[in-house]
Amino acid sequence: MDISLILKIAGIGILVSVVCQILSKSGRDEQATLLSIGGIIIVMLLIVSELETLFSALTRIFGL
Repeated sequence: MDISLILKIAGIGILVSVVCQILSKSGRDEQATLLSIGGIIIVMLLIVSELETLFSALTRIFGL
């Protein structure tokens, strides 16, 4: 795991939260909710790819 993954997740979080605040203040709460769900999905996809490499390393180490 690299520090770039943490920075990507933090950047996505900051960007999503700022845009959600702007959308909420302008009265578009539904779009803000959809944006936050989209941000969560993007972060989960980043984490799943890292989990795949973790599990492959574990199976290689333990020979399962």
